[in-house]
Amino acid sequence: MDRRGRVFLLLCLLLWTAAVDSPAQARKGGVRKPGASPKTPGAAASRWLASLTVEQKAAQLVVIPVYGDAPNVRSREYQKFVRLVRDRQVGGLILINRIRQRALRRAEPFAFASFLNRMQKLARIPLLVAADFERGASMRVADTTAFPHAMALAAAGDLEATREAGRFTALEARALGVHWVLFPTADVNSNPDNPVINIRSYGEDPQAVAQHVTAFIAGARSDPRQRVLTTAKHFPGHGDTAVDSHVKLASIPGDRARLDAVELVPFRAAIRAGVDSIMTGHLSVPALDDPALPATLSAKILTGLLRKELGFQGLIVTDALEMGGVAKGFAAGEAAVRALEAGADVLLMPPDPEAAIRAVARAVREKRLTEARLDQSLARWFAAKQRVGLDRRREVAVEELEEILDSPEANASAQAVAQKAITLLRNQNQVLPLRPAEGACAVLLTENRYHPQGLVFAEEFAKRDAGAAVLLLDPLMPQPELDAAAAQLGGCAKIVAAAFTSVASYRDGDVLPAGYPAFLESLLASGKPLALVSLGNPYLLRRFDQVAGYVATFSPVPPAELAAVRVLFGEVPPAGKLPVTIPGLAKPGDGLTLP
Repeated sequence: MDRRGRVFLLLCLLLWTAAVDSPAQARKGGVRKPGASPKTPGAAASRWLASLTVEQKAAQLVVIPVYGDAPNVRSREYQKFVRLVRDRQVGGLILINRIRQRALRRAEPFAFASFLNRMQKLARIPLLVAADFERGASMRVADTTAFPHAMALAAAGDLEATREAGRFTALEARALGVHWVLFPTADVNSNPDNPVINIRSYGEDPQAVAQHVTAFIAGARSDPRQRVLTTAKHFPGHGDTAVDSHVKLASIPGDRARLDAVELVPFRAAIRAGVDSIMTGHLSVPALDDPALPATLSAKILTGLLRKELGFQGLIVTDALEMGGVAKGFAAGEAAVRALEAGADVLLMPPDPEAAIRAVARAVREKRLTEARLDQSLARWFAAKQRVGLDRRREVAVEELEEILDSPEANASAQAVAQKAITLLRNQNQVLPLRPAEGACAVLLTENRYHPQGLVFAEEFAKRDAGAAVLLLDPLMPQPELDAAAAQLGGCAKIVAAAFTSVASYRDGDVLPAGYPAFLESLLASGKPLALVSLGNPYLLRRFDQVAGYVATFSPVPPAELAAVRVLFGEVPPAGKLPVTIPGLAKPGDGLTLP
């Protein structure tokens, strides 16, 4: 087939993809009514494709990381982006955070939006900008609404709140210039030792996870003026692993029947809901293919299962190709080629973008891949760009950010669901609620010295009991300082220990870093009534099952800090229900009330 014929076939596929929201809708004959005539986006896509060489087509399928800051235009860093965006013509950007002073530093919104505008001006074909806004834009961008993690929304049991989270996430994302939200997490967290999914999942019940996944998708696409692309991840399911795929290849146990009954349930629901894209997991799935082959590179999983069996016709995007689950077994260029061979459309964060582009172009020249195969993925990619209006407008109205970001309405929604999620799982001898002036003290085990964790909790605790000792600890404190902190708590009648336990806090098999476990054990040994608040990982109770009280927030965000203090002092009843099993200690649906 000549070049003109390929362009014509691509145009037909683009028009079909842009018109149909989901495979289910296509089977029913239902089509979306776009705001513009189908001829307009089709013509744009046709122009984009007709002007691309094979190497430029390969580049269009690559998404590179940006950090949210605005480097000087004469800096080496900025010139690297000029080369990749203007000269190499990569197709998209993804916002990630830099690590500075051992902490993730979130982007400043105005600098980020301004940088995106510069990049869009450099790009000949509009860039699709992605971000994994798993708890709203606040995951990556400062001064935005801090929604709690997915598991907190499941504990709240409020699907309307999940829809609202999707709606506000889309609103803030589009204001910033982000078109593609890499969420919701469709993983069913059935393994308490999962070091990477955990509170990022809606829980261990496949049906409940499916309901929340569907609700988030519906919310994110509820306003056509602020439409974002949504993503179900990590196919075919990362919830039953005890290995972090950022580090090495994780494995999903169980036979095909188990996959159908658990892992695949939320993905089927996402496809029925019209999810725009599905992200692959760097997972070994022995029930489906060679155990040494990650799902990201498996044609049996991506083409056979996802495309043909489940009927998904949207974008398939790899998880970051720089992750150890792929990068430790395959060179950058080889992984990119194999992902496309398997059925992926978009190559997310290859460790060497230019090597990946060269390898894909070489694979076409050597007949390992066909140019028609690239065109097939470009059809979906360009249709996605049109769906969010990039053929009509690509730049951000920076002056409007203050009208949209961090709004009172969005913050009220986030605070309400964080409050509703608070779950009381133990209250021996009525250690809770606390009473002012009864001699209670609080100690906050934060995850990083350079992070503002605990400040809201400490301030709110002190407001309610001005005489209480409130100590903030960090994992860099030497043992003598931890011993001194424990001694300071010796005169307290009750002790509240609030432990911040986001997924990244796993350290060498323990759920708390540094000297914290020994510190808590010393408090338990003192005989003082100890109430433990887990701001994040609910499975922490397994490690300290002797505590008199246990409260789970399922998220370490500031709204969860405030909500926890309110429950501790009996101002608001705990309303959450546990969405996972804590082996031997608690089951799904558990949740106590306060007297």
